[in-house]
Amino acid sequence: MQAANVSPEEIARFDKLAARWWDADGESRPLHDLNPVRLGYVAARMELRGARVADVGCGGGLLSEALARQGAQVTGIDLGEKVIEIARLHLHESELKVDYRMQSSAELAAAEPGSFDAVCCMELIEHVPDPAALVADLAAMVKPGGQVFMSTLNRTPAAFGAAILGAEYIMRMLPRGTHHYAQFLKPSELGRLLRHAGLQLEDVSGLGYNPLSRKAWISRITSINYLLSARKPA
Repeated sequence: MQAANVSPEEIARFDKLAARWWDADGESRPLHDLNPVRLGYVAARMELRGARVADVGCGGGLLSEALARQGAQVTGIDLGEKVIEIARLHLHESELKVDYRMQSSAELAAAEPGSFDAVCCMELIEHVPDPAALVADLAAMVKPGGQVFMSTLNRTPAAFGAAILGAEYIMRMLPRGTHHYAQFLKPSELGRLLRHAGLQLEDVSGLGYNPLSRKAWISRITSINYLLSARKPA
């Protein structure tokens, strides 16, 4: 993300969540519930031990720490000053090692092009003004032969009902205004952005979630949340 590819409102919204980011029963509860499934999706497709992994839009570090616990060398970046501060503080509790930086994806891609075995970018692309620029950054920072993992929301009535009406207005699991339906991307649209950035789409899987039971799982149904993996040709 260059300076233009970030919304100050989005940064402020997530910085407000910073203090309770690691509270599994707080406003970040869905992130805690989905994190093991996201980690499992990545771990099933690559050897994490010893791999250099970038977590783009890392927030307070849930996925970053999970990756580090599996033996990855993790660089976590975010433009939220408060969430990066919380992420760094939590390392004192977890005793893990993560290189957290308040840095944009464009800055990391320029500083360390082709340096990462894998890049994870979960639930970020629907929050940036220029999704194509973000995908280009991810492609630039991954090594030839390396993988890019993303998760986001599909632009469907089902996703609108679940992520906005359900999560924000009815169950109040997320602050109102967290999501904007027009910014959701269909898998075909995100796949096109990946191809334009020189990446090869390898998998698209649905991400199921029951907020009442707090269970999450990989699914064939991609109409609400989905995960994908893409590879940079060797």
